[in-house]
Amino acid sequence: MAVCEISGKGKMYGHNVSFSQRKTRKVFKPNVQKKTLIVDGKKVRVNVATSTLRTLKKKGLIKK
Repeated sequence: MAVCEISGKGKMYGHNVSFSQRKTRKVFKPNVQKKTLIVDGKKVRVNVATSTLRTLKKKGLIKK
């Protein structure tokens, strides 16, 4: 299952709503990528949501 290992973001449920207001079930999945990050001087491969990567870059915790 696609879950961010840092933020814990996972799938969410909702509805597709058409113009006629007909509702069908939908699953919203986060954009999870496998990235190699350096943690305590070691390379670690983690599943990270792209929104989490943007936040970490903004805070200066990882380099671009």
